[in-house]
Amino acid sequence: MENTDNLSKEKKYNKWIVVLAIVIPLIVAILSRLKLQDFGIEVEPLTFLPPIYAAINGVTAVILVIAFFAIKNKNLVLHESLMKTAIWCSAIFLVLYVAYHMTSDSTKFGGEGVIKYVYYFFLLTHILLSIVIIPFVLITYVRAITNNIERHKKIAKITFPLWLYVAVTGVIVYLMISPYYV
Repeated sequence: MENTDNLSKEKKYNKWIVVLAIVIPLIVAILSRLKLQDFGIEVEPLTFLPPIYAAINGVTAVILVIAFFAIKNKNLVLHESLMKTAIWCSAIFLVLYVAYHMTSDSTKFGGEGVIKYVYYFFLLTHILLSIVIIPFVLITYVRAITNNIERHKKIAKITFPLWLYVAVTGVIVYLMISPYYV
């Protein structure tokens, strides 16, 4: 009976998960292509942001790993706290990423040869999986807060490595392109 109740609690969140999984990437894509200067808003380019949001990606990766070990050691309170922090870090990353791109021109990667293909592989997989991960994170979180622990564990086994990959490749992409920032 408890499991049925938990499933019905979980279903209440499903439409929000779908909406957010669509709206977040769309808003990020649209806003990242708009420039405040095109609307007559004079603002200094926020060129100091890329190392900050890359560091946030790095912190997110560390938090995810610590949270993984916390749950393996049955420290539910620490795990829950760390996972909420990782979600907040990802949200802050998105805000800073959009702010940078709304005020600054995109930086072109200047590497050549094999390294160019490596960079674009990391960039493309980072971007695609950062979109894919949104519903996974939301579903995983909802299953935890609705106490659907077995279902939470199942999807967390997929969410964790994907989210960790996105966080780590965010740092890699930054490190690879950072010499080309103006």
